[in-house]
Amino acid sequence: MIIIGLTGSIGMGKSTTSDMFKSLGVPVISADEIVHDLYSAEAAPLIEAAFPGTAPDGVVDRQVLSAKLMSAPEEFKRLEAIIHPLVRAREKQFVDEAAARGAPMVLLDIPLLFETGSTDRVDVVVVVTCAPAIQRQRVLARPEMTAEKFEAILARQTPDAEKRARADYVIDTGQGLEAARRQVADIVAALQKSSRQGE
Repeated sequence: MIIIGLTGSIGMGKSTTSDMFKSLGVPVISADEIVHDLYSAEAAPLIEAAFPGTAPDGVVDRQVLSAKLMSAPEEFKRLEAIIHPLVRAREKQFVDEAAARGAPMVLLDIPLLFETGSTDRVDVVVVVTCAPAIQRQRVLARPEMTAEKFEAILARQTPDAEKRARADYVIDTGQGLEAARRQVADIVAALQKSSRQGE
């Protein structure tokens, strides 16, 4: 079974691209969605203990947590030490279940694939990209987003040029949805072919 790692900087169109793989029958799991679930489950008491006042009712208040991290960026490492092992456990369970079903490939949507040293957990790296001006426009259109917050997020992410250089496949989402769909379909077809040849 081929494990695809999908990544890309904020605003590059990763979630939309992930859905395109899913529409072609590729089982997909999103690290962001896992985190969202963990914030109202087993991670909440751990985060409340580490960051008092962020999850008083058993659910992490993302805005309160974000504000704490923005004022003390060095605390990101403490949060990651709590979250990353839990996310990896969920991803491993997903991969194991897909393998048991005989799935030819799965996709792990991991925003911080390079930053967390996770490339050794995947067989193929797909990077989603677009022009910086398009990225900025997309991100600043999000609710609660500011230019300062955007720059702070970018500062923690591996530069787009480096991601593209380390990718097995690059998908440019700045050319429109149909162009992106064609690129996804080409990648899936190529991986299906290599999977059959490897049998």
